[in-house]
Amino acid sequence: MTKFADQRLSIVAQVVSGPESSTEKDEEKSDTYSHDMTAAMGAVLTYRHDLGMNYNFIRPDLIVGSCLQTPEDVDKLRSIGVKTIFCLQQNPDLEYFGVDINAIREYANKCGDIEHLRAEIRDFDAFDLRLRLPAVISILNNAINRNGGVTYIHCTAGIGRAPAVALTYMFWVQSYKLSEAFDLLMSKRSCFPKLDAIKSATADVVSSIVVLTIYHSRIYLMAFGVGVGCMAIYIALHHLTK
Repeated sequence: MTKFADQRLSIVAQVVSGPESSTEKDEEKSDTYSHDMTAAMGAVLTYRHDLGMNYNFIRPDLIVGSCLQTPEDVDKLRSIGVKTIFCLQQNPDLEYFGVDINAIREYANKCGDIEHLRAEIRDFDAFDLRLRLPAVISILNNAINRNGGVTYIHCTAGIGRAPAVALTYMFWVQSYKLSEAFDLLMSKRSCFPKLDAIKSATADVVSSIVVLTIYHSRIYLMAFGVGVGCMAIYIALHHLTK
């Protein structure tokens, strides 16, 4: 066989086999991420980044889902009435799956009718979730009051951090009992929010408050510590241990 023929066969072989596709890389990364998530969270959990953004309405005005992957995802959310995109991912989360967060934020800003906000929480870290929840809920509450409409809360997979933040918002701000909010959340989306972290964060807030008004068996509190500023929080204390 001639040298020229050998070269042609080599080129044909490369075309047939080809380099590893981006989809295959995403599948491998998803497998690794799902394995790490299962090990860290203590439950069998799966995320497929290669299948694109996925989400569920928890309430008509509240969505929990996975991360946006391209600026086009902003338009998908605008089409269903989303006014606030609330991203909980840290930069390493975005870099792992190659998400260009700057392009997404720039496009959302150009749209003019939707706001993209970041409030970072470390992935697979219940203690970091506990520490950051008060400040995160304050930012979220301010954004919802400012923008109205539907709010999209997401982390990477929409399984841990995002549902935990949505659950805490429903509990602290929307006056749900924790058990009721949890049941509603789980009926809408398969996820694994860390309830112990939410309960501990609630106890942290309670320990740093001043009692304003007592009415029947309910206590209305104003939080001044743990980064909350002056966010009013309604808490029924006998639900904290449920």
